[in-house]
Amino acid sequence: MTDKSHRIGLLVPSSNTTVEPEFYRALPAGVTLHTARMFLTDITPEAILRIVQDLESQARLLATADVDVIVLGATAPSFLKGAGYDREMIERIEHASGKPATTTSTALLRALRFLDAKRIVLGSAYTDKVNAIAQGFLEANGLKVAAARGLQMVDNLAVGRLGPESSYDLARAAAATAPDADAIVLACTNWRSMDSIEKLERELGKPVLSTTQVSVWDALRMVGYRGEIAGYGRLLRTLAEDRLAAVA
Repeated sequence: MTDKSHRIGLLVPSSNTTVEPEFYRALPAGVTLHTARMFLTDITPEAILRIVQDLESQARLLATADVDVIVLGATAPSFLKGAGYDREMIERIEHASGKPATTTSTALLRALRFLDAKRIVLGSAYTDKVNAIAQGFLEANGLKVAAARGLQMVDNLAVGRLGPESSYDLARAAAATAPDADAIVLACTNWRSMDSIEKLERELGKPVLSTTQVSVWDALRMVGYRGEIAGYGRLLRTLAEDRLAAVA
């Protein structure tokens, strides 16, 4: 484990009140979080498309804090247009900021590959329409979504007011419909799910990934952090493993 301090830059939807506290609580000592915001109030395809209009300007602002990596910490804005759209967002951030970048959707794909999970259950705060876009993105990247459920929510601020029991209950219900799935994915960085992961993994006997958790994992992996982080699921405990450097 390195003693060098690191700075992570996080691009956050403006109405998101969950990703920052969940992200920061999972960070080890010596790693700090620095955020910029992009306008979003509703979780609709139209609003999600508009949020990335601010991508370059906010990425440039984060770069002035000399961050080591920039994360687009918004799930739907990084999968909206299907396979390759997350990479397009990364290119835009890196070109504007001069910093290495990742997105929540990219981090999710990397984490699933790392855990060799191919058949998944998708749970989210989204409507069926947005869930279908998420499923299309995942399946276009070679995964099988065995079951998908959403809370049918549009008001992003209301999502952030939900307690962690909402993610726990939905994950349990969705997992029961596809018991042979390799992993459970909980999507939406404004949905409180980090505190549900450990309990769900014990009860379900398989990895549970939240989109904030995978974003923390990918950012720390990219800055070279190598140390186990306990309390937030199997994935963050893998940061101490040597094979992490091979993740693409």
